[in-house]
Amino acid sequence: MGKKKKSTWSPVAKDFSRTVHDQNPWIATDQVPNTLAQDVERPLAKCLWRLMFQDVPRRFQLILGPRRVGKTTTMYQSVRHLLNEGIPAKRIYWLRLDHPLLMTMTLGQLVEFLRDISTRYGHKPTTKAPLFLFLDELTYAPKWDLWLKTFYDEAYPVRIVGSSSSTAALRSRKLESGVGRWEEQYLTPYLFPEYLDLIGKPVSVPVGEHLHETLENCIKAKIDTSELSSARRTYLLTGGFPELLLNTSNAQQDETSVFLRSQLILRTDAVERAIYKDIPQAVGVEQPMLLERLLYTLAGQITGLLSPANISHNLDGLSQPTFDRYLSYLERSYLVFTLPNYSGSEISVQKRGRKLYFVDGAIRNASLQRGLAFLEHSDEVGLLTENLIASHLHALSLQSNVRLYHWKDKNDDIDLIYDHPQFPLGFEITIKTSHHLRGVTTFRERFSRFEKNCYLVSENSHAKLPSETDDGIGRIPIDLLLLAAGAQAERDLERRLSI
Repeated sequence: MGKKKKSTWSPVAKDFSRTVHDQNPWIATDQVPNTLAQDVERPLAKCLWRLMFQDVPRRFQLILGPRRVGKTTTMYQSVRHLLNEGIPAKRIYWLRLDHPLLMTMTLGQLVEFLRDISTRYGHKPTTKAPLFLFLDELTYAPKWDLWLKTFYDEAYPVRIVGSSSSTAALRSRKLESGVGRWEEQYLTPYLFPEYLDLIGKPVSVPVGEHLHETLENCIKAKIDTSELSSARRTYLLTGGFPELLLNTSNAQQDETSVFLRSQLILRTDAVERAIYKDIPQAVGVEQPMLLERLLYTLAGQITGLLSPANISHNLDGLSQPTFDRYLSYLERSYLVFTLPNYSGSEISVQKRGRKLYFVDGAIRNASLQRGLAFLEHSDEVGLLTENLIASHLHALSLQSNVRLYHWKDKNDDIDLIYDHPQFPLGFEITIKTSHHLRGVTTFRERFSRFEKNCYLVSENSHAKLPSETDDGIGRIPIDLLLLAAGAQAERDLERRLSI
């Protein structure tokens, strides 16, 4: 009997091989475990694998978004789709790049190891039979952007999806590296229709070519939303974070304990990790506690007009330039967003008078440790409801490339302006039974393109088109607008990605 041939792999390569097998269970089973990829898929998960499979035009994909929105699950679901399409398991590799061993290696070394492993399995990577690589927490890899540029320019036989917990847009990198080489896909917290799908209570929405048409379709179809207020309350309290939403719907404990636990998790994971880990790692913030104080101050001013001078004055040690810089970090970390004041002209969009919103109102509540106290204050519930609608329209605007604004002139204002070039919409939001419409009327007089294109959004209003009301202002229930905006966002995502 001949001697057993010794492995030519180095100790580092052996450790790497073990790590790959630990992180890629489908190598042995040809299946993604259900614990990693749940059955209910986010819209991006339905599209992402097709982008990799078709690779036309050739692009790498980067998934960005807040923590806990499902970036990792979306990638696992994409792996499952590729396996179902017949891609051999030994050509699909997942690496979590914040692993201690992998953090010591460059992306170039990691890819060469994976090419070697695949070749040993009998699948030598080629342009027609590439490796499919999923790189979780991509920005932990040193010079990740330059390596992606190298892989692209030198036509490595790899197709790549990377993810980042909201730090990729913050990282110092050469801006030209990504041009034409990768696309950034923003994954928002769950939208209301997605949540209803998640808990097994989907509502069918007749989606049109744009939001204006979808709203008309929904109103004409007389979609009944009268039974959705309880689900919206749970969604508002928990936030659009799938793991927390599932825990809420499945929990056997009392509702209050579930909501408070959700807030604790969000404060630790979404807020503190972003402020004390993600942002400092990306840009080297010297005073993260001051950044945290700024976030708390902003949380107290949700849906309000920003006054940088006042905020800087009230926060000792925060100059106005530092305020601007720190606010940009919070925006690019997908914790908050701001809307400019509408002027009717892109050239003259006002830089001052921005309104402040949180990407998810539950993050705001977790920041302030509000518990359920805000439910006792109708004004605060109203602010969070406006934030909820704004976050849905913001998510839609990211997919449709339509600008979102507010409008205020002296004592007149309107909450949200969806500035579609052909079919613009204005929304005034209230949770009260009566609400004056002076601001909407003044706005329409100032900007005639919004005539017959404005809606009053309220809790229990009977849905009507603007053409059906005496004042020419449509009426739409809160839940119906959330359904329409969420469904339109999914349709526009598919259209943008040409799926």
